Amino acid sequence: MKNNYTNILVTGGCGFIASNFIRLIFHKYSEYRIVNLDALTYAGNPNNLIDIEKAAQEDPNKDRYNFIRGNICDRELLDEIFQKYNFKYVIHFAAETHVDRSIFNVSDFIETNINGTRAIIEAVQKYNVSRMVHISTDEVYGDVSKGASTEETLLNPSNPYSASKAAAEMLINAFMKTHRVPAIIIRGSNNYGAYQYPEKLIPLAISNLIDKKKIPIHGQGKQIRSWLHVLDFCSAIDIITHNGKDFEIYNVSGEEKNVLEILELIARSLDMDLEQYKVHVNDRPSADTRYAPDSTKLRSQLFWEPKYSISESMSDIVDWYLKNKAWWEEIKATKEYKNLYERQSKGKWN
Repeated sequence: MKNNYTNILVTGGCGFIASNFIRLIFHKYSEYRIVNLDALTYAGNPNNLIDIEKAAQEDPNKDRYNFIRGNICDRELLDEIFQKYNFKYVIHFAAETHVDRSIFNVSDFIETNINGTRAIIEAVQKYNVSRMVHISTDEVYGDVSKGASTEETLLNPSNPYSASKAAAEMLINAFMKTHRVPAIIIRGSNNYGAYQYPEKLIPLAISNLIDKKKIPIHGQGKQIRSWLHVLDFCSAIDIITHNGKDFEIYNVSGEEKNVLEILELIARSLDMDLEQYKVHVNDRPSADTRYAPDSTKLRSQLFWEPKYSISESMSDIVDWYLKNKAWWEEIKATKEYKNLYERQSKGKWN
């Protein structure tokens, strides 16, 4: 193994955001060796990185990308790979992320999001990693009726998913304060883009409309979210990883739009009438009506700016799902997808 690489561990690298981040890092930093540790649960899809697998094989140094199938809670495995690679950076994406699933089965969220984060930060501490970057969510702030959430806003999670992510943050904060473990927390907003698992709103709506199926809408569809292109989020993670300050928290926000506004953009891109395809179902229990993270700190201190507007980029996103129909059809045919969709699409929360 060559020793002149900068070794970086990406947990959950076969997921939506992490696979896009790996693609960015692989092409931008030729001196980086990427290790992708992923358990390949339902949302971990090796097909998300077929192009990187191929590019790595064609690279003169064929070990620039390494995939390891494994669980972040496996301490023996973590010891093995941390000893082998002497990581400079650990970017911790691995998590259970879907609110609907957390309502039905909280145990997976506690195991992965809390216990998994504990195992990762313990390994970071043990092996003197230069920096850990933990990917969190704006959902830890809970419902924001007016104003915006800054990094100093008190956490007020409303559902089991966001509660598990808030708990993971508290663990990281404790390690930063007690052990001075060099870590950074990033709170991202609602990402959209290529390779997003089709249980999430945008790929679900696109794929259902392509198949001329109804789109289930929770409640009245007036819930407001901050929508962030995944490539903008990945660029922010890149900037924070290399230029951010240890022990800091950074919000990364996008554009505020409600669910119906997003669906109208999608329908317009497909030249379809949303009224013919939407169906309103019971909203989630204790549903948050608005998230509003403020990324002034990131913009002013690290000079990050988003490149993509959701209104202007939606047609390109729709086009990607049109051209990659086989990718999402395979996912939507699985038992894991169908079981959730059966309940999600009918608003069955008990």
